[in-house]
Amino acid sequence: MSNVIAVILGGGQGTRLSPLTATRSKPAVPIAGKYRLVDIPISNCLNSGIDRIFVLTQFNSASLNKHIKNTYHFNVFSTGFVDILAAEQTPTNAGWFQGTADAVRQSLHHLTPFEFEHVLILSGDQLYQMDFNDMIQKHVERGAEISVATIPVTAADVPGFGIMKTDENDNITAFIEKPKTDFEEWASEVSPAMKAQGRLYQASMGIYIFNRDTIYDTLTNDPHTDFGKEIIPEAIKKRKVTSYQYEGYWTDIGTIPSFFEANLGLTDDIPSFNMFDRRSIFSRPRMLPPSKIQGTTLEKTVIADGCIIQASRIERSVIGIRTRIGKGTTIECSYIMGSDYYQTLEQLEAAKNNGAPIMGVGERCYIKNAILDKNCYIGNDVRINGGAHLKDGDYDKYTVSGGIVVVKKSAVLPNGTVI
Repeated sequence: MSNVIAVILGGGQGTRLSPLTATRSKPAVPIAGKYRLVDIPISNCLNSGIDRIFVLTQFNSASLNKHIKNTYHFNVFSTGFVDILAAEQTPTNAGWFQGTADAVRQSLHHLTPFEFEHVLILSGDQLYQMDFNDMIQKHVERGAEISVATIPVTAADVPGFGIMKTDENDNITAFIEKPKTDFEEWASEVSPAMKAQGRLYQASMGIYIFNRDTIYDTLTNDPHTDFGKEIIPEAIKKRKVTSYQYEGYWTDIGTIPSFFEANLGLTDDIPSFNMFDRRSIFSRPRMLPPSKIQGTTLEKTVIADGCIIQASRIERSVIGIRTRIGKGTTIECSYIMGSDYYQTLEQLEAAKNNGAPIMGVGERCYIKNAILDKNCYIGNDVRINGGAHLKDGDYDKYTVSGGIVVVKKSAVLPNGTVI
C-alpha cells in the first residue's frame, strides 16, 4: 500500500488505565505477556502492506519511544518506517495536542513531504485484527472522501459509543454521540448474522480513512479538535462519508476491567483475538531462554518467554516475560506482566538472607483477580483476593478498579501482605 500513510493516535493521559499509565503512555502498556498495545495497530498495518507509520504521543512517551526504537527496523532498501511524533512547540503553535484531530492537525507538516493518496487514522489502545486493504478498496470504489470503520453493537452497548446511521449504500447520513434513551430509530442495515445477534446499531471504531486533499482541507478550515465528536459529524453534512462495517473481534481497551478481560480472554480454548494464525503480531525481539516450569498444574494459561515457575497451580492467567513464581503459590484469573531484567544469583541470595522479597512472586502465595505490573516484588505468603467485595480506590502500592487489584510497577509487598 504505497499510497497510504498510517497515523496512530497515542491518546491522552490515560487516566482510566491508571496506574498502568503512571509512567508510560497507553500504547506502551504491556499486553498478552510479551507485546505492547501499540504493536497491535502497527502489526495490522504491516500485515496489510502499510509500512509508513507515524505514532503521535505527548504523555509519558519515553517508554514508547524506547520500544519503537528497539523494535521496528526496516532494511536499507525499504522506504518503510515507524516514527514517533511527539507534541512540539513551533512558531505557529505553542500548545499541547488538544484532541485527536488537533494532534493530526499539528503533525500534518510532517506528512507533507511524502507521496500518498490516503491517510489511515488509528487508535493506539484497541485490540483487533483487520486487513485494511479491504477497507481502503471499498473507500476507493465508493468514491468516498472519508470512511469510518463501524462495528454492529446491541442496544445495551449503544450508550457507550458514537452511533452512525447509514443508508442502503453505506453512506453515513447522521451521527449521535452515546445516546442513552430513544435510540431505536438509529438502527441500520446489517448482515443476517449481526441481526441474529441483535447487533443492529453501527458504532464507530475510531478508525478513519481520509483522502489527502480532504484531510488537509478539513483540518485547515475546521478548528474543532476531536474526530469522533466534532470533525466527523460536521463532515457528514457536506462530504461523502461512508461506513466500513467490520464484524470481527474488536475491543476498546480504555479501562482496567476491559484491559483485564482482554488479556484473560487470550487463555480461552479458541480466543476471539487469535494470536495463533498466519497474521504475525510484531514486537521487540528478545533473546530470552525458554520458560522453565517445575511441579506446576497449568489450566488455560499463557506463558511468555524466560519464566522460572515453581507454582502449585496457575489457572486462566497470563504470565509475562521473565516472571519468577515460587513454590506452593496459586494464581487464578490474573495477569502477571513480568520483569524487565533478571536479578543476579548474588541478589537473590542476599534477598533470601535478609528475608526480603525477590522480583516476581514468592512462595505459598494466593493471587486472584489481579494485575501485577512490571518488576513487582511479591513476598512469601502474600494473599491478593480481588473481587466485588473490594472497594474501588487508589492506595499506596496498589489500586482497585472494578474489583480488580492492580499492583503498581516496582511495588514491594512484604511477606504476609493481605489485600
